[in-house]
Amino acid sequence: MRLLWLVGSLALALLIAVLTLQVPGPVGADAPTTAFSSQRAMVDVREIAQRPHPVGSADHARVRDLLLQRMAALGLQTTTQTGPLSPRAVRRLEREGGSADGLEVTNLIGVLPGRDPDLPAVALMAHYDTVPESAGAADDTAGVAAILEAVRAIRARGPADRTLVVLLTDGEELNLDGARAFWGGHPLRDRIGAVVNLEARGGGGRAMMFETGRGNAETIALFARAGARATGGVSSNSLAVFVYEAMPNGTDFTIPKARGVQGINLAFIGRPEQYHAPVSTPEALDEGSVQHLGSQALESADALLRASVLPAATANLVYADLFGRVVLGHPPVIGWALLGLAFPGLGFVVWRARSRAGLTLPDIGRGAVDGLWFLSTGLVLTQFVRVLAGPLSGRAESADAYYTLLARLPWMEAGAALTVMATALALFGGRTRIDRRIVAGAIAAAALVALVLGGMNLMVIGAAVIAVGLSLAPGLAARSTWGGWTGLIGLILILATAAQALAPEAAFLFVWTGLLAVSAAAIAALLDPGLTTPRSLAPAAVAAVTGAAWIMGQAHTVFLGIGMDMPGVLVLLGLLVLMLVRPLSPERGLSRSLLIAAAAALIIGVGLSVAAQVVEPVVAARMA
Repeated sequence: MRLLWLVGSLALALLIAVLTLQVPGPVGADAPTTAFSSQRAMVDVREIAQRPHPVGSADHARVRDLLLQRMAALGLQTTTQTGPLSPRAVRRLEREGGSADGLEVTNLIGVLPGRDPDLPAVALMAHYDTVPESAGAADDTAGVAAILEAVRAIRARGPADRTLVVLLTDGEELNLDGARAFWGGHPLRDRIGAVVNLEARGGGGRAMMFETGRGNAETIALFARAGARATGGVSSNSLAVFVYEAMPNGTDFTIPKARGVQGINLAFIGRPEQYHAPVSTPEALDEGSVQHLGSQALESADALLRASVLPAATANLVYADLFGRVVLGHPPVIGWALLGLAFPGLGFVVWRARSRAGLTLPDIGRGAVDGLWFLSTGLVLTQFVRVLAGPLSGRAESADAYYTLLARLPWMEAGAALTVMATALALFGGRTRIDRRIVAGAIAAAALVALVLGGMNLMVIGAAVIAVGLSLAPGLAARSTWGGWTGLIGLILILATAAQALAPEAAFLFVWTGLLAVSAAAIAALLDPGLTTPRSLAPAAVAAVTGAAWIMGQAHTVFLGIGMDMPGVLVLLGLLVLMLVRPLSPERGLSRSLLIAAAAALIIGVGLSVAAQVVEPVVAARMA
């Protein structure tokens, strides 16, 4: 019976996650004038992205003149600003065989005056240059076209008190040189109090708000209200903001953010094979992604233009969208309060299960050890499977190799996801039922391959030591469903406490899911401590469906962002799903079948990663 509950819950969770990740449908040109229409924006995309237009090319001049005409036609007061190339940009051009002689960046600036010129202005920003190899239909023509369509809709909504500044920067692909020129000294720079920046790293997927100014609580509050009106809702969470803050990457938004300006950065990163590639054409671009990007930009910019007071820097908010529809958030300190509810709740569950179902404290510890085995083994195996698809990006020998790895990302994700599934199935099937020497040897061999192909990695070494050690100690596996469940919950709450102390913006993943699991366990313990009847399994199933669906949706975006170099992130998210579905683990009589399924999932995952090198070989020149 539990197998049916498990399969049904996971299947429904996966379905919800897939639906959550869908882009909204395109909106036609017959939409109301106050709405964003991707069909109207695509007219500009097709005109701009006919060919690559890097700085200094003939097509760059064509696009510049076209955009100035379009901006004037929208009623913007247009000017240009020129600036020199930075030394880094010059070196890049020379390294790629070009010349910087006589080149400069040219920013395109349009102003739509507000009724009160003394109020801080709002900027809509995107870059119009491309890399030499790509027409850049996504990066960043989609952003430019979305801004033009958003300006048209804003004007149709009537005058706003604040001035709108449209900033189409140049030289972003070289070294953010256009943004550096504007924010380094343009007269308008000090008038701008908030920025909405549009970007892309791929050719599809939902547009995510992945970066804000520092101290973003007020910005997120406004974005959440505005995003509720956007087509397709919003996709954003404080984990993305936290991770991007720690990464060396940069966009045009990096420059005003460093000056203390508030704002948001929007981008879609699906269809990664189109990033800086010849295939990034208007025909290949996902129009639904343009709709999602542009609609969020329109609603956010419009809300800022009509706000009585612009968001100020306060504290960072802990927040996340729920299934792309609403944003739930709280101050960081509330995380401690939620943990203050979760730990006593777990204590009640343990008390109830000990008195009514024979749960023992040692078995709770063994349940936590199961979680550690899953985490450490999964980290080793996902790294092993990942490197079979090619080197980590830091070891890529050329830009061509890096872009090829991006094209292989879907294969990497499928391989890593199947590996996480295989590890979970092995746990469900009884990891101690396999000869411990075989399991330990296989993990050690996988770690060795991962280190040889992927380079020295202390995390992989540490995980391998733990996984091998635990595999050689079969007596440390949980012996009851309650032991496995409460042990996992306890492990997650410990991780949540550490995250809350070190990185509260990221702790919500553990805190919220841990509290959800505690709530389900408490209800189940009250209804039927034996966990044998549908009425006791139903609360666990409901928590598994909702929680796993939410985690799966987050996992896809996280892997697209950092999975190329950190595939083990899926294991950490998989641990949360494992905690939620643990009470639905099948009966012992199915152990052999589950272990066979685990082996099959791992073999298929390995096959997909290896196949990626065949399907997406390194191309020496990415020229159309």
